[in-house]
Formats: sequence, C-alpha cells, structure tokens
Amino acid sequence: MLVLKSKRKALLASVCLLPMLMGSKASAQFAPARRHTAVEHNGAAERERHSSGQVIENIEVHGNDRIEASTVLSYMVVRTGDTFNQDNLDRSLKTLYATGLFKDVTLHRSGDTLQVQVVENPIVNRIVFEGNHAAKDEDLRKVIALRSRAVFSQQTTAADRQKILEVYAQKARYGADVTPQIVRLAHNRVDVVFQVNEGPQTLIRKISFVGNKNFSEARLAGVVSSKETQWYRFFSSSDEYNPERLRYDAELLRRFYLANGFVDFQMINATGELSPDRKSFYVTFTLNEGPRYRLGKMDIRSSLRHVPAASLRKYIELFPNQWYDGNAVQHNATNMEEIIQSKGNPFAVVRPEIARNPEKRIVNLLFDVSEGPRMYVERLDINGNTITQDSVIRRQLPMAEGDPFTAMYKKYSKQALQDLGYFSSVSIDQSQGSAPDRVNVAANVVEKPTGEFSLGGGYSTDVGIIGNLGLKQHNLLGSGVDAGISGTMAYYQRQVDLSVTDPYFLNRNLVAGVDLFYIENKYQTYQNYSEGRYGVTFRLGYAYTNHLSQSWNYSLIHRTIGGSWSETSFYILDQAGSSLLSQIGTTLTYDTRDSRLQPHKGFVARVGGDFAGAGGDEKYVRGKVDVGYYLPLDDMMGNHDWTVAFTAGAGYLADWGNGRHDVIDNFYLGGQNLRGFLDGGVGPRAVGQTTVSPADGAIHSQEDLLGGRFIYTGSMTVNFPMPFAADMGIRGRYFVDTGALAGLRVRNNYTNPNQLNYYPYKYERVSGDTLTPRISTGLGFSWKSPFGLINIDAGIPVLRKRNDRTQLLRFGFGQQF
Repeated sequence: MLVLKSKRKALLASVCLLPMLMGSKASAQFAPARRHTAVEHNGAAERERHSSGQVIENIEVHGNDRIEASTVLSYMVVRTGDTFNQDNLDRSLKTLYATGLFKDVTLHRSGDTLQVQVVENPIVNRIVFEGNHAAKDEDLRKVIALRSRAVFSQQTTAADRQKILEVYAQKARYGADVTPQIVRLAHNRVDVVFQVNEGPQTLIRKISFVGNKNFSEARLAGVVSSKETQWYRFFSSSDEYNPERLRYDAELLRRFYLANGFVDFQMINATGELSPDRKSFYVTFTLNEGPRYRLGKMDIRSSLRHVPAASLRKYIELFPNQWYDGNAVQHNATNMEEIIQSKGNPFAVVRPEIARNPEKRIVNLLFDVSEGPRMYVERLDINGNTITQDSVIRRQLPMAEGDPFTAMYKKYSKQALQDLGYFSSVSIDQSQGSAPDRVNVAANVVEKPTGEFSLGGGYSTDVGIIGNLGLKQHNLLGSGVDAGISGTMAYYQRQVDLSVTDPYFLNRNLVAGVDLFYIENKYQTYQNYSEGRYGVTFRLGYAYTNHLSQSWNYSLIHRTIGGSWSETSFYILDQAGSSLLSQIGTTLTYDTRDSRLQPHKGFVARVGGDFAGAGGDEKYVRGKVDVGYYLPLDDMMGNHDWTVAFTAGAGYLADWGNGRHDVIDNFYLGGQNLRGFLDGGVGPRAVGQTTVSPADGAIHSQEDLLGGRFIYTGSMTVNFPMPFAADMGIRGRYFVDTGALAGLRVRNNYTNPNQLNYYPYKYERVSGDTLTPRISTGLGFSWKSPFGLINIDAGIPVLRKRNDRTQLLRFGFGQQF
C-alpha cells in the first residue's frame, strides 16, 4: 500500500487576511496593486477548496500483487492535489481498464483519500490447441496475440478466437467453431485451451454468371480460378471458397473480356453466398459485357528528337480489323518502349491511347511516344542480405550509381534478382534524392535457404528402377557459385557427378564451370554390350545480348566397351576395350522464349559443333542445328494452357585422320527424339545370322544398334489442358514425330561372308541404313503429382521400315524431397 500525503497543509496557516481587516479605505489605498489582489483572491479560493474537502489529499492502491503501486498511479489521470472531479475519475477508471492488466477496478472516496481497489488479471501459463488438424499449432500461434507468461485478458482471448476462425475461413472451413477454455492454476496463473471443432470444408457448389451473352457459362468457368467441387479435385484447392480468390477471378474476367474486344466491360458484382446448412457456397458473377470492338486506324505520334514517327511504324505488331486485345496493345507498347530505350533514349515512354467509335464498333489506336521525367540513380543500396554478398546482387542489376532510372529498369532489376533463386521476396524501392532529378534506389531482399538435399527414386523405360542422392548448394558461401554432387543408381545405369559453376567468372559476363563424372551403362535391354566412361568437362559461356549467347566446352573422357557375349556383333567386338576422347565443342543459341522450362511462345535456334582430335584416339567433326517455334493458342482456344510447338533438327558427323570410328560417338534416333520407337531403334543396325552354335547347337540371332552419321528430326506437339484434370496439375499433349538416320560408320565391314576368315558359318548384314522418313503419332501427359513428376507417352509408328524396333509406351516417374 502506498499513501501519498499532501504538502499543501502548511499553506492554511499562512494565508494573508490583511485586505479583509482594512475595509474599503484599505482597499482604496491598495487599489493600484490589482494583480496582487487577484493572487490573494485565488489563494482564498484554494483555502476554500481545502476547507470544504474537495481536494485529493491521499491516493491509496489496494489489491495489487505483481504490479507496483507507482505503476498503477502512472496510468491514472488524477493526481494528489487535484479535486474529486467525476470526469477525471471516470477517465482514470477507463485508462486502468484499457491497460489490460486488471480484471476489475474500483475507485472509492474515503474523506480526502481516493482508494483504488484492483483485481489483477492472471498470467498465461501456456496456450494449447485441441481438435485442430487442418491448421498446425505453429500456424495458429502466429496469428494470436496471447503469449505464455503474458497477462491474460478476456478481450484478447475473444479477439484471438476470431483470428483463429479467420484462419479456418481461409481454408474453406466456415463451419468451424472455436471455444476458449480457461484452466485456473495456483499463483493466479491460467492455461488457455482453444477447443477447435473444424467441421467439414465449405466448398463451392455452384458458380453462376449473370449478364453473359457472347460466352457460355462453361467458357467463363474456364477463365476463373475458382472451380465447382468435384470428386477428382482432391489434390486441388480451387473449389475452396476464398474472398481474395473471388476478387482475383473478377480481375481475370475483366482481362479476358478486354483481350476479346469488350472495351466497355463492367464487373458489376462478385458474391459468394453461404448455404443455410453452412456446408457449401454459391458464387455469382454479375457482369455487363457491352459491345465488341475491332481495331480501326493505328498511328504513332512522336515528340522525341531524332525519332520520327515513321521510323517506328514497323514496330506495330497489330493489324486493322482484328478484335481489340488490351493485353496485346500493352505488350506492343512495352516492346516499342524497350526498343526505343535501347537505341539511346533511356527516358522514352510509349503510352497507348484509344478512341472508341460505338456506332462502327471500332477502336482507333494511337501510340504516343514522348520523353518521361529524367531521373538518375544517386545511391544504390542493398538491404536484407546476410549471406549473399553485395557484389553478387549488384552485378545482376541493370543500373549503377549515375545511370538513368526508369520503370523498365526497376522491373528488370526485380526480375533479375528473383531469377537468382536466392531470395523468398524481392522489392525495388525508390526515394527522393538530393535533387529533383536524383533518386535513391534500394533493393530489399529476404534470403531463403539455397542448399538442397535430394533423395529420390522412380522408374524409367530407359534405365529401369532409379534411385538418386544429391547434395547441392546454389549460393556457396554467398558467392553465387553453384556446386553439387549427385549419384544415380539404376538397374541398367550407375552415375556419379561433381559439378561447380561460377555464373560470373572473373567478375565478368562469363559462366564457367567444371564437371567430373563417372557413368556405367548396361544396354542388355536393347544392346549386347556395356559401356563405361569417366572424365572431366570444362565449360565457359557468355551472353552477347538478352537473347544471343554462346558456350564452349572441352571434354577429356576415358571410355570402355565390354560386357559382350556370343550374340554381340562383330562391329562391337572390334571396339571392345578402352579409348580416350579429347573433344572441344561450342554452341551458339538465339532464344526469345518466354520460359526455358515451360515455353508458351517464342523462338529458339541452336547451332553447335564438336571437334575431336586434339589428342586422344578419336578424330571427327560433328555439327548439329536445332530450332523450335512455340505458338500460343490463347486467341483461338481462349485458354493460356494451349500451345503448339514446332521443332526440327539435323546433324552430321565427318571423320578425319585415322581415328577409331567408335559407334558410341554416332547419332542415334528413337525414344525421346522419335516417340513410338525404341532408343536407337531407327537407323543402321547389325543383323547377323547364326545357324547352329558349335558349343551347344542352339540357334542364336544377334542385333546391335550402330547409329549413323546423318540425322534429321521434326516434331509438332500440341500441349493442352486435360479435361477435368487441369487443377490436379495434369497436362496433355498430342504429337507427330518424324525423322531418319543413315550413314554406316564402323571400323570394318562384315556384311560379305567371303571376307570372314573365322566363323565362316556366321555373317552379318546391316539393316535400316536409309533416309526414308519414319513417322509416329500419339498422346501423352505429364502430372505433377504429390509423388513426383510422372510422364507417359504412347506413340504409334505410322510409317516404319522392316526391322525398326518400336516402343509403344514410354514412361517415367520419380520424386525428390
């Protein structure tokens, strides 16, 4: 208990009564000193307040245990010496309650003393969640405000209950119920138990569209990301109701209509209504399509010096009378802006302007080219990186201190840092510099683990049952160096790789790396020999532009051919033993694809060559060219998942000098580059005849795939979403493949029996050495399943030659974790 006593009691004995005793004459005498008279009047009022008992002389605090009395007094509005003012007392009561420290507070006057009676809130001992399965304990702890060893309050508990319900609402469990239970313990402590009854998921039962005239409900249902619940969506969350997703769907519909010419489209409302039984949602999109417009006149207006509008018209990618596409218009403006900026106008801005003609239902388009505000980078800061070195981040940015700063550079800076894969989030922020045309740029990053340990397995038709183990670090010691070691063990293959890659070798635009490897293949499934190799490859690459790059490599490989038996071809027996390959190669690549892993549009061309003979036993020159064109079918199919890919390739191998002519260096056709046929199943092969074996009298036949000098391939693949399965990560494809392989390349020819001095009963002939095209067609699908990536292709040979080896079904799957 704390009792504060007033220091003002002594003032009562020293009050001056002189003016009252002297009467009016005295008052007249002291009239000039009116300021002193006012002070004396206030003193009298003070005496009257004290004498009437209106002043708080003492404040006593009762009931406090953990909380000091001085702390209680610090929260109050009234102080000793103040009057018993009801407003101030009420405000003090409210502030004490607002601290959350007290369960009950009472203010009571006893004479000149203010008594404060408090009941402290208990301390939280622990927080427990029961009945939760869809949400983990750690996820729920992140959203609540209650903490162990903190002060408990009913208000905070009620707010935390609501936050937990919001977590379950995000998981489409709107029927969930949360009941806080308080378990009181000794020493004014409590356990808080949140009893959760999750209930069933509240899924979307029906999606409806109101106001659509040009597109069916089925077509619009394919645009939005929300889906109606179906039994096969057990791996998808698209049928879970989420208000944020509903807003996103409204934006998807707006973009879809703008991309199809509906310039006046309006999304009136997007609502989700919970059914009375709280088990499902009914989603309704109400929209106004408006008329559909085509493109009319297109022109360019330029206010840039030395950049006439006529010189830019060739960059217009659109054409009159096509349906207006807002995405295509903006994309065209962005491309034009990048071209102009790359030609010495860093501040150029291209803004598309449209003019509607509702009567003719056309949109006239004008690209306005002007100069934006001149801004320069004054300071470039890197924030948030604790492992990655500043230099690794700075070298990815397209700008430095003193360079121009544009919105395009800001966009590319963010994309470049995200592409590194070192950060979970990236933001490029700007602030005003020391002058109006100066800007400070901050690259803010949040790092994520870049190490990778993989343990996986699967099955492939090429190498059988697969097991693999790998350890990688994509940002070694924050230097940006990629290093890793991996091993693969399969029924027909063993492989170990050690790889190190520096993406910025010698602090220049050079990608350098080295690979050490050991590979052992047993081809018993389709060859009569085994092959082993170990060696080293050095790599060096650089980029000329954003689309053009070149790479070089040098390989020194020791190879061994063995594991043969009586059915093995003479061509293979000739090459049994060891050889050394010393090879240098280069590849020039021009790539405009929008994605390297899953391209949707763009073009890629590769021209490469290998030269063997700088030492070693092999002497040959090998050239290869590959092209690919990816055409999106968004406009035709109205879906981004449709793409048609055209690919083609050709290669030729020529010998020089007196090399070994090993068949393992030849081209092979079949499998991945010609589906429907076995790996290497098309092209020259050794077909021998054995009547009766001298050893056991058995009849044996032999066949070994020999490969060839010249190869060409072509393919057309249509990638499409699988009906009712796109949400499960399943994508389908239809393909037509063609190709041929010819040009026998062996050390000796054993097709003439008269040339054989041993085993005269046995001779071999070569089959399949022809450039007649083979054609196959079929279907396939890829599934990003919870068990790993699964690929299945079923190919049917349409045009084949006798003795070609086919493989109707090709599949593989695996998983890493």
